[in-house]
Amino acid sequence: MNRDYWALEVRSADDDARVIEGTATTPVPDRYDDIVEPMGALYKLPMPLLWQHNHDAPVGHVEFAEPNEKGIPFRARLARLDEPGKLKDRLDEAWQSVKANLVRAVSIGFLPLEESQLEHGGYRFLKWEWVELSLVTIPANPEATIHTIRSMHRRTAPAASGNTGSVVVQLDRNPARVGAKPFVIRKVHVRE
Repeated sequence: MNRDYWALEVRSADDDARVIEGTATTPVPDRYDDIVEPMGALYKLPMPLLWQHNHDAPVGHVEFAEPNEKGIPFRARLARLDEPGKLKDRLDEAWQSVKANLVRAVSIGFLPLEESQLEHGGYRFLKWEWVELSLVTIPANPEATIHTIRSMHRRTAPAASGNTGSVVVQLDRNPARVGAKPFVIRKVHVRE
């Protein structure tokens, strides 16, 4: 399975709903010089939302994705659980990491169906099966960052009372490049 990493922009972070929105992929070269064509995506919703590409660590579902020529905007919901245990801890860790801007990127997990090699050595994925979206720490695309987070928090009473507050955090639009590369699994070989 291939992985490609792109920007996560959280437009709203409601602690009860745990809904995030962003861009799953765009048709620009990643750090490996690969291009994933948004209009070539084949997928079914709801799609698994994973934690750090760990197939044993689902944290929610992608509820909306609509490809266009510029990319694939998405909406996903992280699960919420009140029962104590490992699952609740993982769900809360994922949600808190996104809200605290510690995890600011997403990555698509996909299976290539039709591809061509580019002159510079990368691949253009023309048709692909999108099987999962992951919240990730280190993106392959150096521009894959969250630009704005809008979060609704309770101040002293539940939202039903009308006592809500809004927090907007603007992040640096020119972050330092991350040197570490995650591994990418191609059809036949592993590239680091």
